[in-house]
Amino acid sequence: MNRYIHELPGWPDFRWDHKKLSGLLASVRHRQGRLIGRMEALGFPLQAEATLQTLTLDVLKSSEIEGEILDRDQVRSSIARRRGLDIGALAPTDRHVDGIVDMMLDATQNYAQPLSTERLFGWHAALFQTGYSGMHKILIGQWRDDSSGPMQVVSGALGKERIHFEAPAANRLKKETDMFLKWFNGKDSADAVLKAGIAHLWFVTLHPFEDGNGRIARAIADMALARSEQSPQRFYSMSAQIRQERKAYYDMLEKTQKGDLDITPWLEWFLNCLDRAISSTEETLGSVFHKARFWQSHKDVPFNDRQRLMLNKVLDGFEGKLTSSKWAKIAKCSQDTALRDILDLMERDILIKDTGGGRSTSYSLGVYRT
Repeated sequence: MNRYIHELPGWPDFRWDHKKLSGLLASVRHRQGRLIGRMEALGFPLQAEATLQTLTLDVLKSSEIEGEILDRDQVRSSIARRRGLDIGALAPTDRHVDGIVDMMLDATQNYAQPLSTERLFGWHAALFQTGYSGMHKILIGQWRDDSSGPMQVVSGALGKERIHFEAPAANRLKKETDMFLKWFNGKDSADAVLKAGIAHLWFVTLHPFEDGNGRIARAIADMALARSEQSPQRFYSMSAQIRQERKAYYDMLEKTQKGDLDITPWLEWFLNCLDRAISSTEETLGSVFHKARFWQSHKDVPFNDRQRLMLNKVLDGFEGKLTSSKWAKIAKCSQDTALRDILDLMERDILIKDTGGGRSTSYSLGVYRT
């Protein structure tokens, strides 16, 4: 009796109910287009800021799904450095964080390039630069060999393990991955968004590496989604949404991998998850939209360069209290000039004085109309 989907006759000829998915797919495609249009209207600086926030979230949450917590400042600095973005002081990063970022950026920024065995090996080597996964030495940049037994997804205490899934034998991997890559790089009738869901399922079912398969499967899905939009700009995080729905994600994977070749339920879940990821942009990119609304509402108001610099600092979430001395230091001007800048903004109700006074006088952004 066949236990897993990859053991079925006809594998990997997946099928799905086009009629059942058509409405959901159309809705997701519409929301994709609306989001991209909205972000393009913001202009390049805010688009770059939004992409930085999204990619940072993507890297953090994809690792969290696997139980690994990364430092947000390190991830953000690594992405900014590689994309040539000026975000002020950059936090030092370690090789592990840089490797994860390199993989994600290669998948999303170079989405149009073919996916190959060599490229996948490079991603895997970037994830495990020391040659270890935790305390265990693993094969790096090559397919697993099953020398320690079959590749299984297991949970539970020692002696009470539950096997959720067993991947194809290692001696099948070259043929299986060649077939996957030919399909992924080829053109077929499947919508590009559906292709992202299929690619995720297919790759994680092959489970070709000793470790890192989930993160690479999600990077492949992100690559396919970038292809679906014909853009390297990322404005939503599928990994962040999967992290929120991790139990449902693993339950649906297990059910699908133990099911038949009709993957309609998996694609339905994937599309709904993607829809919720797009919906989450208002929260995840809240500061970007807040900044956009501010500048739009003040588009006809003249500001000098120092005022623009400092208002952007405040809109980004100024650390501590904004005082005239901090203004002078950051804007590289005299205390008198800083105070004139602040008083000018107060006269226009853009800044307001916080409660308190004297040497501790501080200022905040006033209420503005959108």
